[in-house]
Amino acid sequence: MSRSLVFAYPGDLSLKTGGYGYDRQVIDGLQALGWQVKLLPLGDGFPVPTEDTLRSAGEALSSLPDGALVVIDGLAFGVLDAWAQVEADRLRIVALVHHPLALETGLSDDEQRHFHERERAALATVRHVVVTSPMTARELAANYDVQASDITVALPGTEKAATAQASSSMPHILSVGTLSRRKGHDVLLAALKSVEDLPWQATIVGSKTLDPATSAALAHQVETLELGERVTLAGEVADPRTYFATADIFALASRYEGYGMVFAEALSHGLPIVACHAGAVPEVVPEDAGILVPVDDVTAFASALRRLLSDPRERQARAAASLQAGALLPDWAQTAKIISNTLDRIA
Repeated sequence: MSRSLVFAYPGDLSLKTGGYGYDRQVIDGLQALGWQVKLLPLGDGFPVPTEDTLRSAGEALSSLPDGALVVIDGLAFGVLDAWAQVEADRLRIVALVHHPLALETGLSDDEQRHFHERERAALATVRHVVVTSPMTARELAANYDVQASDITVALPGTEKAATAQASSSMPHILSVGTLSRRKGHDVLLAALKSVEDLPWQATIVGSKTLDPATSAALAHQVETLELGERVTLAGEVADPRTYFATADIFALASRYEGYGMVFAEALSHGLPIVACHAGAVPEVVPEDAGILVPVDDVTAFASALRRLLSDPRERQARAAASLQAGALLPDWAQTAKIISNTLDRIA
């Protein structure tokens, strides 16, 4: 039996972000399982597209034949409510939600309300919802009126990785995440300033172009804190695994994560982790592998870094726990199989 679907996505699918990385892996995995996947770009600017972009996206989706199975990335689908209400009976729509749009950092109350209402209306039209974490599933069931039976959790996969080679003299702190406010790099930099009396070098890997204002502010912060000789803003890199493989500590002060694929990556490399009690992070990072502190608490984040930098034995113990947890994580073939089984039921 021929199995086919349309995968609709906003923006540039090649971008090195967790969400787009998930999309790419799922597309490849579904194709490996025999699905014919047609890619449908929806345009730039989501979740705040121009009216022209929104109209063009709707027209492209409405051109699909009756009964077409279409998976739509939530970054766009959350604001395609008006289109979805018209086409829901004709198409088999599946939403892929990485995290609800209203939970993005830095939104005003009005913006949060706007995104919440539109995404809830959009999700009311779908045949099914795929999410990347149990926390997001609970959020949609509790606050978006989605029935738990209509949600499938497909955790991001991880690739088997070489264990990071710990440094003997100068610990290397790695952070990976787009230079956006939600990722909390400003908190990390302030915390690093607080531990500048200790030996360390730090690298922050992440796109500088998706949020230019935050990127510029972080560069200015590095300069103001006089950390330029110890902190490298590496920008987007083709393969961050080379950085994971040479790190000693993974540190990311995210203010919210729908899952946090980079934390799973850190576990797969056996890195001790410093992070925040934010979104799904506590579900990904075991207590014995990482130190989790309150969001936006620079003092606590700095204290956690100091513990790991000052105590090689604790660092090694948490690294061992991290490696053990990483070995239990699903791979991408398992992720794709979960989604494929869900799509088979709908198709």
